[in-house]
Amino acid sequence: MSGERAVWRRVTLPAGGVLDLLHARLTAPYAPHMHDVYSLGAATEGLEVIGYRGELYHADTNSVVILEPGEPHTGGPAEPPSFVYRAMYPAPDLLAELSGYPGTPRFRTPVIPDPVLAAELIRAHAELSRGADPLAAETRLAWLFGELVRRHATPQLSGLQVRRSRVAKVVMAQLAGQLACPPGLAQIAAEAGLSRYQLVRSFRAEVGMPPYAWLAQHRVARARVLLEQGCRPAEAATLTGFADQAHLTRWFRRVVGVTPGAYRNSIQDSRVACR
Repeated sequence: MSGERAVWRRVTLPAGGVLDLLHARLTAPYAPHMHDVYSLGAATEGLEVIGYRGELYHADTNSVVILEPGEPHTGGPAEPPSFVYRAMYPAPDLLAELSGYPGTPRFRTPVIPDPVLAAELIRAHAELSRGADPLAAETRLAWLFGELVRRHATPQLSGLQVRRSRVAKVVMAQLAGQLACPPGLAQIAAEAGLSRYQLVRSFRAEVGMPPYAWLAQHRVARARVLLEQGCRPAEAATLTGFADQAHLTRWFRRVVGVTPGAYRNSIQDSRVACR
């Protein structure tokens, strides 16, 4: 991959719904963040290091990376100067529908050594990015998701379900409900009946990041929705509590991989292409 550091696309699938695609060359790690959808990826160059569920994992070009919804994680090049990867972000119902899995698929590990599926993911991603024949694209995705689930899914509960407690839920609700002017740590801790240290320690153990980092990535998630609705980046920054557009841009690139403007343009372009 040359030129742009990252290219984000949204494609509309024949059976309905959308699928986001990212093709990126990464030279610095992402900030801790989470998605409300699955992240499925494979490296085409280099080696990736991923922080996930308290462990570090390495993924090469023969591996599939799968991150479950709601799981905090980081990702970056394990060896300088960079690595290149392709990722797709199916919603849980899309992954379950195309794979025929009766429920929400869970995976024990985020890095799955499977060169056949890694190559198929890269091929499907490239074809979707070029505007592949709809039936061919749907067929390839169904096979990819079905094989991924058949070979590697587990009925065990995810780490997220096991560790998410009342404290984390209360803190998240308070921060999410007041994005533009969030309450201070002392206020949240007092309402939870904890010291500030106890609150931070508990939240970090449960969520994988401190409250301020969770708030920043949640603001980015809300900004994405506003950008998809047509908001300008400066307006989205104000509505989500960032100090200014530059502040939003810094965090957006650290979490999404592209600037807010580039993301907004990619969504608009995909809508035009579907008309």
